[in-house]
Amino acid sequence: MSEEDVLAMRRLHEGDDLALNGIMDRWQRRVTSFLLRLTGNESVAIDLAQETFVRVYQSRDRYQPRGEFSTWLFAIAANLGRQHLRWRQRHPAISLDGATADECPLAERVPDPRADPSAVAEAKERSRLVREAVHGLPADLREAVILAEYEKLPQAEIAAICGCTAKAVETRLYRARAILRDRLENVLGCG
Repeated sequence: MSEEDVLAMRRLHEGDDLALNGIMDRWQRRVTSFLLRLTGNESVAIDLAQETFVRVYQSRDRYQPRGEFSTWLFAIAANLGRQHLRWRQRHPAISLDGATADECPLAERVPDPRADPSAVAEAKERSRLVREAVHGLPADLREAVILAEYEKLPQAEIAAICGCTAKAVETRLYRARAILRDRLENVLGCG
């Protein structure tokens, strides 16, 4: 397969743009699968795979068949995947178990057929109250709680994301938990 790809790259270099179709036919599925494992997101993996082939096309004049074509191709894909993951680290998607402002988490929308209806209703209400209490925190405390409790990130990573020290994160989490305990103790009667 490698010789076929080297010849396709040579044709691409010589101006036969359709040679890229053959490369894509041979490699699209494997590159997409690799990126899916790397990123954990199918739509991102598809986009990054397409970008990989754009980069192959853009590099057609600089390509030198020194090693395996697959090594070169996967290096491009891996670099794009790493760039995406670094970007995601700098721009975290904050989720409250999949909830959005107008929708509750999927686990709350699909009732367990064995569950007691009153217990299900009570659990939904408790979950809603917790989400509202978290949403009502000051932005810096809310961000720290979400990253720690929902995203399960260590304090050092939260510090990097928030642009503060690990000690500041520890203080934010302490303050946020104290506020939440007070708010939820009054509403839920828990202590």
